[in-house]
Amino acid sequence: PFQGDDPHLEKSGLFLHLNTNKQSVTLNLKSRAGRGILLDLVRSADILVESFSPGVMDRLGLGYGVLSTVNPALVMTSISNFGQTGPYRDCKMTELILYAMGGTMHATGTADREPVKLGVTVEQFFCGAVCASATMGAHLGALVDGVGQHLDLALFELQVGNQDRGVQANTTYQYNGNEPKRNVPGSGRNLMPVGIYPTGDGYVHFMTLNPDYWERVCHMIERPDLVNDPYFTKRENFFGNPAVKAEFEGVLYEWLLPRTKREVMEASQAVGYPCGALQSMADVFADGHFASHHYFVEVDHPVTGPLRYPGAPFVMSETPWRAGRAPLLGEHTAAVLAELGYSAEDVATLRSGGAL
Repeated sequence: PFQGDDPHLEKSGLFLHLNTNKQSVTLNLKSRAGRGILLDLVRSADILVESFSPGVMDRLGLGYGVLSTVNPALVMTSISNFGQTGPYRDCKMTELILYAMGGTMHATGTADREPVKLGVTVEQFFCGAVCASATMGAHLGALVDGVGQHLDLALFELQVGNQDRGVQANTTYQYNGNEPKRNVPGSGRNLMPVGIYPTGDGYVHFMTLNPDYWERVCHMIERPDLVNDPYFTKRENFFGNPAVKAEFEGVLYEWLLPRTKREVMEASQAVGYPCGALQSMADVFADGHFASHHYFVEVDHPVTGPLRYPGAPFVMSETPWRAGRAPLLGEHTAAVLAELGYSAEDVATLRSGGAL
């Protein structure tokens, strides 16, 4: 999203969020001078991360073989669709195609419709997390023995091994050959409320299939008389009977609809049944829990002005996180080149020659 729906180069919300506390240098790697500057940067760098299509860095004369001769301790991480080798290496991909080919979409959706994908770019954010941990592991190795290495991260393989049902489905298939299936609408495994339900002012999400929690559900909806009700607790009715489930959900809706989503969540949590209110972004920003942790921070930016940003997802007692803005495109080019020994005249010449 762009601030104010203005497709401005410096107003991408995703860029501003992902690039806080970074510096920005622009280089034209198709120019000889631009490649020379990158080699100068690599000489003192610990890590280089690139996400070009496989082969691009080699064609530019900047493959790992070249860079490792400049800096033997360099860790180079290459992120691509299908990896640097293999029959799919040069295939194009979108997040949707990735989700389909990785096997997860096969079980997503309902049985009476075509498969669907989960929202947003889940896999690419997962890839970023794996990339960070793998790269830092390689960097620690380089600190110990002085030898770097080239990391090849393929989105395709990360999708298959993703904790978002990928690992579970693969393990199940290997053990018993069963393929995960899309659910039949309204079936459910038992009477437990699972999924999204309406309330008086929005929705809540319940999540557990543990039949031992039946008593908690009955107390939540203030119907203790149902705990040992022979109709609902009879095995053939409690497990996988859509008609009986619909009857119980009628009772559940009578309790849900007069209450707010916050009231439902609090009542559910009070009896130990997992439930969360479906919060709008306005709800999230106003949530008192985040306020108590001082999670959202205001960061100023020369183009967007001050905005509230998500803070660090963890707290370190000795090295606290510092709030900082994302850079403007190329904002630090001159300063970084000066650190490498380039004069102001050199930088001007490089700009006029199209290297920056």
